[in-house]
Amino acid sequence: MQDFTGKTALITGASRGIGAAAAIVLAQAGASVMLAARSGDALQALADTLREAGHQADAIACDVADFDQVSDAVHACVNTFGRLDFLINNAGVIDPIDRLGDSDPEDWGRLIDINVKGVYHGMRAALPIMEKLGSGVIVNVSSGAATKVLEGWSAYCASKAAVLSLTRASHLEYADKGIRVVGMSPGTVATDMQREIKKSGINPVSELEWEDHIPAEWAGRAIAFLCSEKAAEFDGGDFSLRGERERQLAGVA
Repeated sequence: MQDFTGKTALITGASRGIGAAAAIVLAQAGASVMLAARSGDALQALADTLREAGHQADAIACDVADFDQVSDAVHACVNTFGRLDFLINNAGVIDPIDRLGDSDPEDWGRLIDINVKGVYHGMRAALPIMEKLGSGVIVNVSSGAATKVLEGWSAYCASKAAVLSLTRASHLEYADKGIRVVGMSPGTVATDMQREIKKSGINPVSELEWEDHIPAEWAGRAIAFLCSEKAAEFDGGDFSLRGERERQLAGVA
Protein backbone atom coordinates (compact mmCIF):
# COMPACT_ATOMS: atom_id res chain seq x y z
CA MET A 1 0.00 0.00 0.00
CA GLN A 2 1.14 3.54 -0.76
CA ASP A 3 2.01 5.95 2.06
CA PHE A 4 -0.03 9.13 1.65
CA THR A 5 0.55 10.57 5.11
CA GLY A 6 0.25 14.35 4.92
CA LYS A 7 -1.71 14.21 1.65
CA THR A 8 -5.35 15.17 1.16
CA ALA A 9 -7.92 13.79 -1.28
CA LEU A 10 -11.33 14.98 -2.43
CA ILE A 11 -13.51 12.17 -3.79
CA THR A 12 -16.81 12.80 -5.58
CA GLY A 13 -19.55 10.19 -5.62
CA ALA A 14 -18.03 8.96 -2.36
CA SER A 15 -21.14 7.66 -0.61
CA ARG A 16 -20.98 4.20 -2.20
CA GLY A 17 -19.36 2.00 -4.83
CA ILE A 18 -16.01 2.99 -6.30
CA GLY A 19 -15.98 6.37 -4.56
CA ALA A 20 -16.47 4.87 -1.11
CA ALA A 21 -13.87 2.18 -1.83
CA ALA A 22 -11.35 4.80 -2.94
CA ALA A 23 -12.01 6.85 0.18
CA ILE A 24 -11.37 3.83 2.41
CA VAL A 25 -8.17 2.79 0.62
CA LEU A 26 -6.77 6.33 0.55
CA ALA A 27 -7.61 6.88 4.22
CA GLN A 28 -5.97 3.57 5.17
CA ALA A 29 -2.88 4.77 3.27
CA GLY A 30 -2.72 7.83 5.52
CA ALA A 31 -4.45 10.49 3.41
CA SER A 32 -7.01 12.89 4.83
CA VAL A 33 -10.20 12.50 2.80
CA MET A 34 -13.04 14.87 1.99
CA LEU A 35 -16.07 12.90 0.84
CA ALA A 36 -18.52 14.56 -1.55
CA ALA A 37 -21.83 13.23 -2.90
CA ARG A 38 -25.51 14.05 -3.12
CA SER A 39 -26.38 11.30 -0.60
CA GLY A 40 -25.91 13.13 2.69
CA ASP A 41 -26.77 10.37 5.18
CA ALA A 42 -24.67 7.63 3.60
CA LEU A 43 -21.84 10.08 3.09
CA GLN A 44 -21.80 11.19 6.71
CA ALA A 45 -22.00 7.58 7.89
CA LEU A 46 -18.85 6.69 5.92
CA ALA A 47 -17.01 9.75 7.24
CA ASP A 48 -18.01 8.81 10.80
CA THR A 49 -16.79 5.23 10.27
CA LEU A 50 -13.44 6.43 8.96
CA ARG A 51 -12.98 8.83 11.87
CA GLU A 52 -13.86 6.10 14.37
CA ALA A 53 -11.09 4.01 12.79
CA GLY A 54 -8.62 6.83 13.45
CA HIS A 55 -8.54 8.42 10.00
CA GLN A 56 -8.91 12.08 9.04
CA ALA A 57 -12.21 12.39 7.18
CA ASP A 58 -15.01 14.86 6.58
CA ALA A 59 -18.04 15.04 4.29
CA ILE A 60 -19.88 17.65 2.26
CA ALA A 61 -23.10 17.36 0.25
CA CYS A 62 -22.36 18.17 -3.38
CA ASP A 63 -24.10 17.87 -6.74
CA VAL A 64 -21.25 17.85 -9.27
CA ALA A 65 -23.57 19.22 -11.96
CA ASP A 66 -23.47 22.56 -10.07
CA PHE A 67 -20.09 24.31 -10.32
CA ASP A 68 -20.66 26.41 -7.21
CA GLN A 69 -21.23 23.28 -5.12
CA VAL A 70 -18.08 21.66 -6.49
CA SER A 71 -16.08 24.80 -5.84
CA ASP A 72 -17.43 24.87 -2.28
CA ALA A 73 -16.34 21.23 -1.81
CA VAL A 74 -12.82 21.97 -3.05
CA HIS A 75 -12.48 24.96 -0.76
CA ALA A 76 -13.96 23.01 2.17
CA CYS A 77 -11.26 20.40 1.63
CA VAL A 78 -8.52 23.05 1.67
CA ASN A 79 -10.02 24.86 4.66
CA THR A 80 -10.39 21.64 6.64
CA PHE A 81 -7.12 19.89 5.82
CA GLY A 82 -4.91 22.71 4.58
CA ARG A 83 -4.28 21.46 1.05
CA LEU A 84 -5.57 19.46 -1.92
CA ASP A 85 -3.28 16.82 -3.39
CA PHE A 86 -5.67 14.37 -5.06
CA LEU A 87 -8.97 14.95 -6.83
CA ILE A 88 -10.93 11.80 -7.67
CA ASN A 89 -13.64 12.62 -10.20
CA ASN A 90 -15.78 9.55 -9.64
CA ALA A 91 -19.40 10.76 -9.57
CA GLY A 92 -21.33 9.37 -12.53
CA VAL A 93 -24.59 7.83 -13.70
CA ILE A 94 -25.57 5.29 -16.37
CA ASP A 95 -29.21 6.25 -16.97
CA PRO A 96 -30.76 6.77 -19.43
CA ILE A 97 -30.18 3.33 -20.89
CA ASP A 98 -32.20 3.49 -24.08
CA ARG A 99 -31.88 3.59 -27.85
CA LEU A 100 -31.32 7.09 -29.19
CA GLY A 101 -34.73 7.36 -30.83
CA ASP A 102 -36.47 6.40 -27.60
CA SER A 103 -34.31 8.40 -25.18
CA ASP A 104 -35.60 11.24 -23.03
CA PRO A 105 -33.76 14.49 -23.90
CA GLU A 106 -33.96 15.79 -20.32
CA ASP A 107 -32.48 12.57 -18.88
CA TRP A 108 -29.82 12.50 -21.61
CA GLY A 109 -28.80 16.05 -20.77
CA ARG A 110 -28.77 15.36 -17.04
CA LEU A 111 -26.28 12.53 -17.56
CA ILE A 112 -24.02 14.91 -19.49
CA ASP A 113 -24.33 17.47 -16.68
CA ILE A 114 -23.08 14.88 -14.17
CA ASN A 115 -20.64 12.74 -16.14
CA VAL A 116 -19.01 15.43 -18.29
CA LYS A 117 -19.63 18.83 -16.73
CA GLY A 118 -19.13 17.30 -13.27
CA VAL A 119 -15.58 16.26 -14.24
CA TYR A 120 -14.92 19.67 -15.79
CA HIS A 121 -16.25 21.39 -12.68
CA GLY A 122 -13.93 19.37 -10.46
CA MET A 123 -10.89 20.15 -12.57
CA ARG A 124 -11.81 23.81 -13.00
CA ALA A 125 -12.08 24.24 -9.24
CA ALA A 126 -9.00 22.19 -8.33
CA LEU A 127 -6.44 23.08 -11.00
CA PRO A 128 -5.72 26.67 -9.84
CA ILE A 129 -5.17 25.40 -6.29
CA MET A 130 -2.91 22.58 -7.43
CA GLU A 131 -1.01 24.94 -9.71
CA LYS A 132 -0.22 27.23 -6.77
CA LEU A 133 0.89 24.17 -4.78
CA GLY A 134 3.07 23.06 -7.70
CA SER A 135 1.78 19.51 -7.60
CA GLY A 136 -1.35 17.39 -7.63
CA VAL A 137 -3.02 14.34 -9.12
CA ILE A 138 -6.44 14.20 -10.78
CA VAL A 139 -7.93 10.76 -11.41
CA ASN A 140 -10.97 10.73 -13.69
CA VAL A 141 -12.94 7.50 -13.40
CA SER A 142 -13.30 6.41 -16.99
CA SER A 143 -14.68 3.39 -18.84
CA GLY A 144 -14.07 1.17 -21.82
CA ALA A 145 -17.22 2.89 -23.09
CA ALA A 146 -15.00 5.87 -23.92
CA THR A 147 -13.78 4.02 -27.01
CA LYS A 148 -16.30 1.19 -27.48
CA VAL A 149 -19.93 2.00 -28.31
CA LEU A 150 -22.64 -0.16 -26.76
CA GLU A 151 -26.30 -0.34 -27.72
CA GLY A 152 -28.50 1.76 -25.44
CA TRP A 153 -25.56 3.63 -23.93
CA SER A 154 -25.34 6.62 -26.28
CA ALA A 155 -25.25 9.12 -23.42
CA TYR A 156 -22.84 7.13 -21.25
CA CYS A 157 -20.44 6.32 -24.11
CA ALA A 158 -20.47 9.94 -25.31
CA SER A 159 -19.83 11.17 -21.78
CA LYS A 160 -16.87 8.86 -21.18
CA ALA A 161 -15.35 9.77 -24.57
CA ALA A 162 -15.61 13.41 -23.48
CA VAL A 163 -13.95 12.62 -20.15
CA LEU A 164 -11.05 10.95 -21.99
CA SER A 165 -10.61 14.14 -24.03
CA LEU A 166 -10.70 16.23 -20.85
CA THR A 167 -8.01 13.98 -19.36
CA ARG A 168 -5.83 14.42 -22.42
CA ALA A 169 -6.42 18.18 -22.61
CA SER A 170 -5.62 18.82 -18.97
CA HIS A 171 -2.48 16.66 -19.21
CA LEU A 172 -1.36 18.72 -22.19
CA GLU A 173 -1.96 21.99 -20.36
CA TYR A 174 -0.76 21.14 -16.84
CA ALA A 175 1.86 18.37 -16.95
CA ASP A 176 4.66 20.96 -16.96
CA LYS A 177 3.17 22.52 -13.83
CA GLY A 178 3.64 19.40 -11.73
CA ILE A 179 0.04 18.20 -12.08
CA ARG A 180 -0.67 14.65 -13.17
CA VAL A 181 -4.03 13.79 -14.80
CA VAL A 182 -5.00 10.20 -15.59
CA GLY A 183 -8.12 8.18 -16.31
CA MET A 184 -8.98 4.91 -14.58
CA SER A 185 -11.04 2.42 -16.57
CA PRO A 186 -12.04 -0.38 -14.18
CA GLY A 187 -14.11 -2.67 -16.40
CA THR A 188 -17.37 -3.84 -14.88
CA VAL A 189 -17.58 -3.36 -11.12
CA ALA A 190 -20.00 -4.90 -8.61
CA THR A 191 -21.88 -1.69 -7.72
CA ASP A 192 -25.48 -0.50 -7.88
CA MET A 193 -24.84 0.68 -11.44
CA GLN A 194 -24.61 -2.95 -12.54
CA ARG A 195 -28.06 -3.61 -11.08
CA GLU A 196 -29.47 -0.83 -13.26
CA ILE A 197 -27.67 -2.25 -16.30
CA LYS A 198 -28.94 -5.77 -15.56
CA LYS A 199 -32.50 -4.51 -15.25
CA SER A 200 -32.33 -2.77 -18.64
CA GLY A 201 -31.79 -6.00 -20.59
CA ILE A 202 -29.98 -4.02 -23.31
CA ASN A 203 -26.57 -5.05 -24.76
CA PRO A 204 -24.28 -7.88 -23.59
CA VAL A 205 -23.21 -6.16 -20.34
CA SER A 206 -26.75 -6.63 -19.01
CA GLU A 207 -26.34 -10.39 -19.46
CA LEU A 208 -23.40 -10.62 -17.06
CA GLU A 209 -23.91 -12.16 -13.63
CA TRP A 210 -22.97 -10.42 -10.38
CA GLU A 211 -19.94 -12.66 -9.89
CA ASP A 212 -18.58 -11.59 -13.30
CA HIS A 213 -17.85 -8.11 -11.96
CA ILE A 214 -14.76 -7.10 -9.99
CA PRO A 215 -15.17 -5.80 -6.41
CA ALA A 216 -15.22 -2.04 -5.88
CA GLU A 217 -12.15 -2.38 -3.64
CA TRP A 218 -10.06 -3.27 -6.70
CA ALA A 219 -11.03 0.00 -8.34
CA GLY A 220 -10.25 1.81 -5.09
CA ARG A 221 -6.78 0.27 -4.99
CA ALA A 222 -6.21 1.20 -8.64
CA ILE A 223 -7.09 4.81 -7.84
CA ALA A 224 -4.62 4.81 -4.94
CA PHE A 225 -1.91 3.43 -7.22
CA LEU A 226 -2.61 6.14 -9.80
CA CYS A 227 -2.18 8.79 -7.11
CA SER A 228 1.40 7.60 -6.61
CA GLU A 229 4.43 8.64 -8.65
CA LYS A 230 4.84 4.99 -9.69
CA ALA A 231 1.90 5.47 -12.07
CA ALA A 232 3.42 8.39 -14.03
CA GLU A 233 3.69 6.31 -17.23
CA PHE A 234 -0.11 6.36 -17.52
CA ASP A 235 -0.50 10.14 -17.27
CA GLY A 236 -2.71 11.70 -19.93
CA GLY A 237 -4.44 8.43 -20.81
CA ASP A 238 -6.62 5.70 -19.38
CA PHE A 239 -5.30 3.03 -17.03
CA SER A 240 -7.33 -0.13 -17.71
CA LEU A 241 -7.85 -2.50 -14.81
CA ARG A 242 -8.65 -5.27 -17.30
CA GLY A 243 -4.95 -5.79 -18.04
CA GLU A 244 -2.95 -8.34 -16.07
CA ARG A 245 0.06 -6.03 -15.70
CA GLU A 246 -2.19 -3.19 -14.56
CA ARG A 247 -3.80 -5.44 -11.96
CA GLN A 248 -0.39 -6.41 -10.68
CA LEU A 249 0.64 -2.77 -10.42
CA ALA A 250 -2.56 -1.96 -8.53
CA GLY A 251 -1.99 -4.90 -6.19
CA VAL A 252 -5.15 -6.80 -7.09
CA ALA A 253 -3.83 -9.56 -9.37
